[in-house]
Amino acid sequence: MAPSKPIFNDLTLAPGCEILLLEDDVPFRKRLAAFLRQAGAEVCEAGRIDEARRQLRDLRFEYALVDLHLPDGDVLGLLRDGAFSENTSVVVMTAFGGVKQAVEAMRLGAGDYLSKPFEPEEVPLAFIRCRSIRGASRRSEHRRAETGADAEHLFFGESLGAVRRQLDTIVATERRLERRLPPVLIEGETGTGKSVLARWLHRQGPRSAQPFINLNCAALPEALAEAELFGHERGAFTDAKGARIGLFEAADGGTLFLDEIGCLSLATQAKVLTAVEDGSIRRLGGTREISVDVRLITASNRPLEGLVAQGAFREDLYHRLNLLRISLPPLRERGTDMLPLARHLLGRIAARHRLKGLSITAAGEARLLAQPWRGNVRELDHEIERAVIFGGGAAIDFASLGGAAAPPAGSWRNPAWRLPEEGFSLNRTVDELIAEAMRETGDNVSAAARRLGVTRDFVRYRLPGRNVHA
Repeated sequence: MAPSKPIFNDLTLAPGCEILLLEDDVPFRKRLAAFLRQAGAEVCEAGRIDEARRQLRDLRFEYALVDLHLPDGDVLGLLRDGAFSENTSVVVMTAFGGVKQAVEAMRLGAGDYLSKPFEPEEVPLAFIRCRSIRGASRRSEHRRAETGADAEHLFFGESLGAVRRQLDTIVATERRLERRLPPVLIEGETGTGKSVLARWLHRQGPRSAQPFINLNCAALPEALAEAELFGHERGAFTDAKGARIGLFEAADGGTLFLDEIGCLSLATQAKVLTAVEDGSIRRLGGTREISVDVRLITASNRPLEGLVAQGAFREDLYHRLNLLRISLPPLRERGTDMLPLARHLLGRIAARHRLKGLSITAAGEARLLAQPWRGNVRELDHEIERAVIFGGGAAIDFASLGGAAAPPAGSWRNPAWRLPEEGFSLNRTVDELIAEAMRETGDNVSAAARRLGVTRDFVRYRLPGRNVHA
């Protein structure tokens, strides 16, 4: 009889999954083993505790289905001794009246229990509950270690209009696909808001209710990168005293954001490529491929194309990640959005500090405009919070920044702007100003000339062939 479609496929348990079945009731054990093998799993059977200990010492199991009471002891001893790998999800089986001991088994590390009698079809459900618990534990551990997490709503403004349209297209595509979502690459200088954008994209997408895992690759020692991303088995390296699942598994069903991915070694990049293309990973020290369905978002403060040219980034991985690329401009290039962004950040910071009625003075706005903001939005955010804490009043003037107290009368130019060394096209700038004036006045030459402070003839001369009116 041909095996039916494994229920494990929909539970992200790959065919070939290794399961330890510890049960002394031989007919019942054979029935369970036949069901699990028909579903595509590899099953090791045992009827005694000492036999199970030998198998646990020599083999690695994804799951263990074990009876609480065996002729030579009980499973609680195995749990107390740490015989099961941390990557092994344990489901205990107990007869009527054994719930108290089953609860004790769960306190010692078991993930679930089944009360006899039960049907074999109940086993996969218990396994998936265990997998969910393990993933939640790993995500919780990662969140505790993560610092500086920012769940802000992204301020787009006019300067990020094109970016917003790109994002809307990406979100619409993801909602159609739901599974095997294409990776997204975000490029931009440090502090431009790449991590905030990644969180925004996750919240808007079809996996918003699933985990969002954030890893800064630049802060990860090269020797630990592979274990952190893909997990490891016990004994995989010198300090691997226990097993641990990686962040790809923890993010299964959700989003994994790898910030500064260009800092990963070429060897680790190769494994990331496999995870993206095949939807599977292998733990360090492990022998089995594990299926994962992860929506990957990556970011880099340096163009990855340049790193490819330098031989510091794999070209095949770059082309795989470059399918959906978003470029965030630095703050100095966001033009008229500078002050609205500052007011947006001030409102958020004031709410966090439980303050009301805060505003930025004209002198404060001039000082903000005069800064180069090499640290981009992050630097601006920190400067505003510093001013809120030490300013001592509702009107913030950023006196600590120095610079011009107020712009020259009638000036519209950003005080921080300087003529570029490579040259500047005055003619093109004049044409752009005239074009803007014409748009604002509905192609009225006289009105545009008044706004620009020039004659109508000057405007007409710069606009040959246009359909304009006086």
